[in-house]
Amino acid sequence: MARPRQHAPEALHAQVMAACDAWLKEQPVQSLSLRALAREVGCAPSTLLKLYGSFHNLLQHVNIETLGRLREVIEPLTGQATPEQRLTALARAYWQFAQGEVYRWQLLFEYPLAQEGELDQRQTEMIEALFVRVEGTLKEYQPALDDLEARRLARTLWGSVHGLVQLGLNERLGFWQGQPLEVGELLDQLLGTILAGLRAR
Repeated sequence: MARPRQHAPEALHAQVMAACDAWLKEQPVQSLSLRALAREVGCAPSTLLKLYGSFHNLLQHVNIETLGRLREVIEPLTGQATPEQRLTALARAYWQFAQGEVYRWQLLFEYPLAQEGELDQRQTEMIEALFVRVEGTLKEYQPALDDLEARRLARTLWGSVHGLVQLGLNERLGFWQGQPLEVGELLDQLLGTILAGLRAR
């Protein structure tokens, strides 16, 4: 029997992330195992355990990569001319990303995130960066908002956006005159209603 190939940690990590990416394009994470992944990259399961510590930690690296991809999608939208346009573009990009990366999305939101250490810190910082962007845009739209109000409203708004996206992915938003309700239209209505309320302050 041939001896297993030796892998540099960085090269092996890149191979593992590529294998996870290929897997999650076609199948949910529930069908992925450490053994199957090791077979994909040509190493022993123990090699992956040595690199990541656990299968859970390995999946947290996939989540970090997903958050990085989401950031790449969102970054160009910060140049939108008005706060309204920016928030609408962010919400629609969030929906489009979820549609295009369904199994990655499921892993990010249906699998427990890291609870401690460097992985937890990295994930927390990346998630916080999204909220900070929404907070800043809301304060630009309504300068009367104080920091705490903006922080709460950003989370309320994005929690609502996320709920619509999740229900849309699961086809649980219902129908109107025989046609499914459109997530994009509901996002526009949500943002329009919240911004109208802010404008009236």
